[in-house]
Amino acid sequence: MATVVISPYNVANYPEGGGHFWVYMQYAQGLLRRGCEVYWLEQFRRGDDSDRDARLLTTFFERMARFGLEDKVLLYSLDERPDGPEAPFEYIGVTRSEAEAVLRRADLLLNFHYAIDPRLLACPKRTALVDIDPGLLQFWISAGQLHVLPHDVYLTIGETVGTPAALFPDCGLQWHHIRSPVCLELWPYHYDPRCDAFTTVAGWWAGEWVKGIENGKEVFYENTKRMSFLAFAALPQATPQVLELALYLADDDGGDRQLLESHRWRVRHSREVASTPERYQAYIQQSRGELSCAKPSCMKLQNAWVSDRTLCYLASGKPVVVQHTGPSSYLPNGEGMFRFSTVQEAAAALHAVNADYERHCRAAREIAEAYFDSKRVAGRILSATLSEVP
Repeated sequence: MATVVISPYNVANYPEGGGHFWVYMQYAQGLLRRGCEVYWLEQFRRGDDSDRDARLLTTFFERMARFGLEDKVLLYSLDERPDGPEAPFEYIGVTRSEAEAVLRRADLLLNFHYAIDPRLLACPKRTALVDIDPGLLQFWISAGQLHVLPHDVYLTIGETVGTPAALFPDCGLQWHHIRSPVCLELWPYHYDPRCDAFTTVAGWWAGEWVKGIENGKEVFYENTKRMSFLAFAALPQATPQVLELALYLADDDGGDRQLLESHRWRVRHSREVASTPERYQAYIQQSRGELSCAKPSCMKLQNAWVSDRTLCYLASGKPVVVQHTGPSSYLPNGEGMFRFSTVQEAAAALHAVNADYERHCRAAREIAEAYFDSKRVAGRILSATLSEVP
């Protein structure tokens, strides 16, 4: 039985991100179901309010317990102002010797934290970086915007990464392709034709700007869901289908919300529906399907990206109508999943789903089973990372 340590980013400090939690838990559950011993390694960033930190830690450990990982957490904090050249570790809930013993005997560190401390990478027998920002990660590395430490293996969910079809560099690395996972056992088929709204959960404004090259010139563009959704603001007026957005809104996003609502979008704050893993799941299960846009970088880079959130809709038997992010060798288009580039295409897809709703619900689940089963994804990860061990 392989011992695998996964290293997520910003889960413990972001308790209201029910969907963010599921991103990494899907990998953990797939590995557990492949018979692996799984540990969760994460940096906890302490703040100025010790009471708030205590609440965050209580919430985090309670969630780990609900998913069978209560004794498998290696949570650590760093002194951000060290006297010496290296910030000392402080482990939470385990001793340093216990944590280091786990890391030294681990067969694999599956790393999602691009800026992980090098001392942690030095311990396990094998290390693998998981690229969940295909195209952007390679661009950040090649442009010197991000320094990623060497790993033994490089995994990516980007279908075109490292291929001749890529519109971005491979950084001189060999990329092994995996797919984002969804745990089918924890996300069962949930057919209910009474559900009325196509929904999605998304961040809105995160201040993310990306530097790129267009027509030989350097350009900066706002790389947020906000930009993509505003381009499709008129969609509800082109379809009788109810469309609802659960957005992580800031206090100054009121103008955008009014604009969306004036075009007949239903808008809710994501805290109302996705503040825990359970509420996030319930919201998806109570939806008729998903209607969602992608960040502009996905279309510009043509990376064939599909959201981890979309996989949760598919597994639940909820048809998805999502923005086209580039040609794919396997993603279907027209049964269970529709990929649109225009308002007219999105409206036509919604009409097609509703014309034969149960068939598209079954097809959605079949897509999740065929391509994104977490056990199969975990098997691919183990094959790519551990089969080469001498």
